[in-house]
Amino acid sequence: MALSKLEKQKWHAYFDHMSRVLDGKRVEIEVDALAIGSQIEAEWLPLLGITYDPKDDIVEVALEGLDHMIHKPRDVFVDQNAVDLSSVEVIDNDDFRHIIKLRDPLMLPPP
Repeated sequence: MALSKLEKQKWHAYFDHMSRVLDGKRVEIEVDALAIGSQIEAEWLPLLGITYDPKDDIVEVALEGLDHMIHKPRDVFVDQNAVDLSSVEVIDNDDFRHIIKLRDPLMLPPP
């Protein structure tokens, strides 16, 4: 995997594209900051989409039963190879790190 920083002008198009590609993935969201320590916001919920709204300057991670909003994102880092995205880290203006980990759902055999 290769960690890379996304330029802000590419966030909207990147997240729109990745939302279509990542349909069906499971997501864990961890929020880290000195003020709060490390907090798990969501544990392996189905992903509905990730978007960036440049007008309101918000990254939204839509999960089944939860919308995680990141106001005033400063930096976005992605960990991906040629075919798979494993995580996204969004750092907001207050230095909170929102770590979005992705994985495929566990495929169980039919009953």
